[in-house]
Amino acid sequence: MYLKPIKIGNLEIKNNIFLAPMAGITDKAYRKICREFGAGLVFTEMISGKAIFYNDSKTKLLMDTKGEEKPIGLQIFGSEEESMTFAAKYINEQADIIDINMGCPAPKVVKNNDGSKLLLDIQKAEKIIQAVVKNTNKPVTVKIRKGWDYNNIVAVEFAQMAEKAGVSAITIHGRTRSEFYSGKADLDIIRKVKEAVNIPVVGNGDVVDEETAYQMFETTGVDAIMIGRGTFGNPWIFKRIQYFLRTGEKLPEITKKEKLEVIKKHIALELEEKTEITAIRELRKPIAWYTKGLKDSSEFRDKINQIETVKELLEEIETYFDNL
Repeated sequence: MYLKPIKIGNLEIKNNIFLAPMAGITDKAYRKICREFGAGLVFTEMISGKAIFYNDSKTKLLMDTKGEEKPIGLQIFGSEEESMTFAAKYINEQADIIDINMGCPAPKVVKNNDGSKLLLDIQKAEKIIQAVVKNTNKPVTVKIRKGWDYNNIVAVEFAQMAEKAGVSAITIHGRTRSEFYSGKADLDIIRKVKEAVNIPVVGNGDVVDEETAYQMFETTGVDAIMIGRGTFGNPWIFKRIQYFLRTGEKLPEITKKEKLEVIKKHIALELEEKTEITAIRELRKPIAWYTKGLKDSSEFRDKINQIETVKELLEEIETYFDNL
């Protein structure tokens, strides 16, 4: 009933369970792993419109989607019309969807009037959205939060503005910026946004398993769900949710052997894109997530945090799983 293909603008997407864009996390390797487990749509990490404008070489690496299954959304952020216009034109050919981040709560983003700070200036946000829509022929989507704080709950008004400005879908995270990730996501505000617009609405926040995915659909009536932190060490969540929504039953838990194979695949994918030392350092976080809650996992994490060669890393992981 809830699991289905979805159309955003002119783009057909095979299912409505999406991977959220996450800075420092959803690199190419992470996207490929989530896609293998059935994510219908994946997004790049957040890309600065200003950095694209100034031709920053590191930023260009974030846009690399070569060899990946389509569709892929590129997410950009910024609060200046000029740089966001330039960014929209620049990524137009590469992106299947252009998503504008107007919900990121990170202090380093907000201090530049980007991300969720734009929830406090709807007129400015409107101009940016219009500029991006005007300068691409791809569907444009916007990701927002419930509001800035409890005195500024603007999600419904913002969503209606975004629809009029030409966006093809809107994603809403059910927390204010001041809440960051504390407390619970407000499903009621997500439902109100869904009822207020005619474009697809994607619900985001606290989807961590089959039951919370079902609850998001059931309570809010959203067209799709987007999973962020619920994928940490758990990329098979996409497969599990889809099976549950189709059958009403749960798949068996992933075995330790299967988990080990996913970790090794993740390592191999990172090494395809990055130098050995960079890959190993960036893999420490996901490997910690994969092994969280397993026996002696904290001692294992301490060990892998000292390792700086792939050979040692793989040996340590094999030894750890053999001893489980």
